Amino acid sequence: MLEVWGVLMLNLVLRMLAGYTVPKEFGELIADIKANTPGIENVIISTHCQNDLGLSTANTIAGACAGARQLEVTINGIGERAGNASLEEVVMTLKCRGQSLGGLYTGIRTENIVKASKMVAEYSGLLVQPHKAIVGANAFKHESGIHQHGMLKHKGTYEIMSPEDIGLQRADESGLVLGKLSGRHALKNRLEQLGYFLEGKELDDVFWRFKTVAEKKKHVLDEDIEALVVDELFQPDSIWSLGDLQVTCGTLGLSTATVKLIGADGKEYVACSVGTGPVDSAYKAVGQIVKVPATLLEYSLTAVTEGIDAIATTRVMVRGDDSFTSTHTSGDTIHRTFSGSGAEVDIVVSSVRAYLSALNKMLTHQNKPTNHKVSDKNSEVDVTAAAAVPNFFRD
Repeated sequence: MLEVWGVLMLNLVLRMLAGYTVPKEFGELIADIKANTPGIENVIISTHCQNDLGLSTANTIAGACAGARQLEVTINGIGERAGNASLEEVVMTLKCRGQSLGGLYTGIRTENIVKASKMVAEYSGLLVQPHKAIVGANAFKHESGIHQHGMLKHKGTYEIMSPEDIGLQRADESGLVLGKLSGRHALKNRLEQLGYFLEGKELDDVFWRFKTVAEKKKHVLDEDIEALVVDELFQPDSIWSLGDLQVTCGTLGLSTATVKLIGADGKEYVACSVGTGPVDSAYKAVGQIVKVPATLLEYSLTAVTEGIDAIATTRVMVRGDDSFTSTHTSGDTIHRTFSGSGAEVDIVVSSVRAYLSALNKMLTHQNKPTNHKVSDKNSEVDVTAAAAVPNFFRD
C-alpha cells in the first residue's frame, strides 16, 4: 500500500511541479485517486501546486474540494519559478467561501496573516507586489470614484472581507494622531491596536526610534510605526551597529563619508572613505571597519508614506566570498546571499542600517557550523485540523 501510494503521490507532485494542470483536471485527478486507491482512507492526500499559469490557488482549492486534506502552501506565494500556492489566498478563500465548498475550514488565525507576510518579506528580501491579493498594499484601497461612493454607502459593497480579518488595521478611529508630544503609553496603545504587544526593552527601543522620527515629521502614521517595529525587532544579532554617520556630497568634488560603528565588544570604530555618491562612500567606510568581502547584489529604496518627510525603507542583498556556502538537499553547493533592511527618515542612514543588517546576518552565518542542509519543504496547512501549521497562526 505504501509503495503504491508513494508512486501515486510522486506522479501527482510531478504533474503539479510543472504548473500545467487546470483546476478541473486537478480535482478529477485527486478524486480518481481517492476513489480507486485501496486503503486510501488511511492516508492523507496532499497537494503541491506551482503557479506557472497563475492557477496554484485555484488548483489547491479544487484539490481540497476533491478530498485533499493537506495543502502545501507558502506565505506570499514564494517558491520556485512563478511561486507556489499562496497561504493567505488559500486560507481566506476557505474562510470566505468555505460553506459553499462543502464546509471546508482551517485552524489558521487569520488576523496574523499580514504580520506573517511582512515578516517573510523582511527576512527573505522578496517584496510583495502592490496588487497581490489579500496582502498587497493596494488590496484594500479604493481610488475609483464609483468604488469610493459605494464604500461610503456600505463597506461590503466592494470588500468581500474586512481588513481587520487579516490583521490590517484601518486608521485609528479614536482620532488620536501620534507626534513628537506623544508619550510611551499612547505609542504602546497604538502598537497593541496594530497587533504588536511590546514590553520592557523592546518597547523602549521602539519608543526612542519613534521619538527621533517624530522630531523630524509632524505626524507619525501607522505605516511609519510598523516600519520602525520591523526595523528594530526583526533584525539579526548586532555584531556591528551604527553609531554616527556624516556625509558630504554635491556637484563639486568626491562624496565623502565618515562612519562610526559599535562592535560587539562595545568599542567604537571610525573610518572615512570617498565614493561616487553618499551611499557608495558610506558603504566603503563600513567595509573598511568590518573587513569582510561582500558584493552588493541588489539595492532598493521606497518611501513608507507620502511626503518629503516620509520614512525611507532600504532593502539590500549581499553575497560573501566562497566561504559562505551551503549544501542543498540535492547535493548542489549554494552561494549564500543575505538580505538586510533599514528604516529612517534620512535615506543614507536607512541605507547604512540595511547594509549592516545584511552584513550581520552574513557574519552570524559565518560563526555557525558550515554546510548546513537547506530544506526545500514548504509550509503545510491541514485543511481540517491545521495540525502542521506553526503556533504563530493557531488558536
